[in-house]
Amino acid sequence: MRLITMIATVSVLALATACGSESDAPAEMPAEQPADTQQEAALEVDVLDCGTIGVSDLDAFSTAGDYAGQTDTFTDSCFLVKHPDGTLLWDLGLPGVLTIAGPQTQQIFTVSLAQTLTQQLAERGMSPDDVDYVSVSHSHFDHIGQADQVSGSTWLVSQAELDAMFGDGVDVAPEQQALFSLFEPMEQQVFDGELDVFGDGSVVIFETPGHTPGHTSLQLMMPESGPVLLTGDLYHRAESRELKRVPRFNSDEEMTLASMDEFEARAEELGAKVIIQHEPADIEPLEGKIR
Repeated sequence: MRLITMIATVSVLALATACGSESDAPAEMPAEQPADTQQEAALEVDVLDCGTIGVSDLDAFSTAGDYAGQTDTFTDSCFLVKHPDGTLLWDLGLPGVLTIAGPQTQQIFTVSLAQTLTQQLAERGMSPDDVDYVSVSHSHFDHIGQADQVSGSTWLVSQAELDAMFGDGVDVAPEQQALFSLFEPMEQQVFDGELDVFGDGSVVIFETPGHTPGHTSLQLMMPESGPVLLTGDLYHRAESRELKRVPRFNSDEEMTLASMDEFEARAEELGAKVIIQHEPADIEPLEGKIR
């Protein structure tokens, strides 16, 4: 079975059974605090295993042509951010059907998933109903695959990414549209630039466009380790960051490079730890927690 066909099929079925009503009304958000307020709230962040991606040829991941013929295995991580005022799930991983179907291969990618988000939440004494907000770094299939499991949450999304998914005149393949449709039952909180999720500077979503038009990254102010930045897919590998390599399939190379510069300036200013979400060398030492 082709992977994209499988994703489209499960997406349509999941949408048909998704609970919650569709609404355009924005969620009520905490009152904003001054922008320079960056308190270290009592955050807890669990790292969830949202799949594994084997890549048989990395050529697509560098316009410089220096990755041709190389292989790699990516982690596909989601992050459960628990704040005193609510819970945010950052990224939604690969489709849950992979736990039944087993590993699937299409072109250069082989994808697999051991547990669904719902199963991993249950291990923590939680259910999808306990997730107040969801936000995805971008709308590629390996970051939106389990949107059906949290359809009752409020979706925090940049206007640019929302337009890239649902805007007038956007040409989206049917199988991709099936995945996008899983977001339709969710209430939306739309933003431009950045969003201080809980109003205290501890959890900030900020735009890093170029991989997709509205790609975002996440800033956390952790009680123990201080500032942490989650890259989304601004970078895929440690080497991608070191050499500023841009995937061939990015929506805008120049914009990506500008976002890399802005991201690094933020990281330097904050003295932040940077976590590349697809990089096993960054994810595995965390042992399931950002502290």
